[in-house]
Amino acid sequence: MVMFNLGIFTISDKAWQGQRSDESSKAIRDSLSVLNSRVVKYEVIPDEVDIIASKLAECADEGSVDVILTTGGTGLGPRDVTPEATLSIVDKVVPGFAEMMRTQTFGITPLSVLSRAVAGVRGECLIINLPGSPKAVRECLEVI
Repeated sequence: MVMFNLGIFTISDKAWQGQRSDESSKAIRDSLSVLNSRVVKYEVIPDEVDIIASKLAECADEGSVDVILTTGGTGLGPRDVTPEATLSIVDKVVPGFAEMMRTQTFGITPLSVLSRAVAGVRGECLIINLPGSPKAVRECLEVI
């Protein structure tokens, strides 16, 4: 099995400010523990489109990460800007991941259709947006 390097970015104003613990990245780590992967980059960042875009691009461009998973900022709230930031830095959109996550989780929660998560590639790095709740993270990772 091929080893892949993973970057995890939690996008949450409250977690960034220390007002909330980051349970979603723990859900990512737990869900992916059965795969041959290692987390080489982890950061909690605020819901700011320029910061998100800069951090994702920097991580993808340095070449040590194969896959970046973001968690948070994919809903309809005024501060939910992760998809916009992601789309601004990817070379190509890969819609199948987000479509599959929404389709498969719709049976669990019909509200999954409100997710604006996207996926794409920058260089040789795959970037996938995940929801912000640990439960939704686990459900989406089961799908992909």
